[in-house]
Amino acid sequence: IVASSRLRVSHLGRFLGNMAHSRAMKLALVSGVLVALGLMTSMASPSAFAISNPSHGVIWGASPGMSDRRQPNSGNSTSMRSVVASMVVVAGFVMAGIAWRPSARIERCIVKATRTEQPEDAEAVAMRTMSTMASAVLLAGSLPDNVEAYPIFAQQNYKDPREATGKLACANCHLASKQIDVRLPHEVLPDTIFKTYIDIPCKYEKRKQPLADGNKGPLNVGAIAVMPEGWKLAPKDRLPKPIKKEMKGLAWAPYSKEHPEIVVAGPVPGSKYSRMTLPVLVPDPSKDPNNPFGKYSFFYGGNRGRGQVYPEGNNSNNNQYFANAAGTVTAIDGLKVTIQKADGSSSVVECGAGADIVVEVGEVVTNGEPITTNPNVGGFGQEEKE
Repeated sequence: IVASSRLRVSHLGRFLGNMAHSRAMKLALVSGVLVALGLMTSMASPSAFAISNPSHGVIWGASPGMSDRRQPNSGNSTSMRSVVASMVVVAGFVMAGIAWRPSARIERCIVKATRTEQPEDAEAVAMRTMSTMASAVLLAGSLPDNVEAYPIFAQQNYKDPREATGKLACANCHLASKQIDVRLPHEVLPDTIFKTYIDIPCKYEKRKQPLADGNKGPLNVGAIAVMPEGWKLAPKDRLPKPIKKEMKGLAWAPYSKEHPEIVVAGPVPGSKYSRMTLPVLVPDPSKDPNNPFGKYSFFYGGNRGRGQVYPEGNNSNNNQYFANAAGTVTAIDGLKVTIQKADGSSSVVECGAGADIVVEVGEVVTNGEPITTNPNVGGFGQEEKE
């Protein structure tokens, strides 16, 4: 009987030991994959597209959705991916340590007669680690990329978006002029909420703009409202349901901590938000002596489509290109147009991605003559209301 009991315990111990060894091997294999994935991620370049966050969009730079080799870089996405890669590598080594710890097999081979709470085994730790790392990878993939930083350039470059002349900063990058229509009440009561409608008209279903890679895409829209100090965006908990329904999920955000009276929205799809609803909270003169009863001026801006100039001053591909010298077109190599001058020298015009060149080889052009069509179908407009 004693020999039989020892034999059973021996077989049970050997079985449990083999099971633990098999799990350890699996954990070691997974840890190796995690380390390799982390190293490859840290060496790989960041992706070129991510969904933007409309609540943080402000003034519309040259591209709201595609990459362009002429666009400046911001290191936010790259640094975050490096952090995630480091987390993956560390997780791999942690799992390797769990898999090969000396007590891993011994703990599983001990048979205890008393009912006690067992420590969390390596497989459970591994599963939780894998779940955490998967969440981190998804977070890194959903972060805005370098191109998506363009809507905040106005916030970074202009402490106050309205110049002394009254021009809004949006017009510095969006050179074309397109009118907007702003409607709001003439009289309001203290500590109440009123609506402002900002219409940005355009045939969004038909009009297409060149994206940064040269393909055609839909137009986005955005708006900015410069209100007097003390006036601010209505808080969500005070918004009536009819106003929430009219807003259609549109998110407005303060321009900066220093200027909560300036709010922005976009870029968002123009086909859905050609009319933007802005809820404003009226200050109470009995509580705010800086806002007595009287007349106040508001400044609004609205834009549709990409801009023509980047904040650094270089042009986007949403431009019309012109001959930079008088002469004869001698070659058209892709997007490069070569013009031979009268003195025999040559001048090259490099057009942007997606440009539609309208000149041919052998054609005589003058200095400043258009050599492509004008692809811009958007523009910026602003209004002042009281």
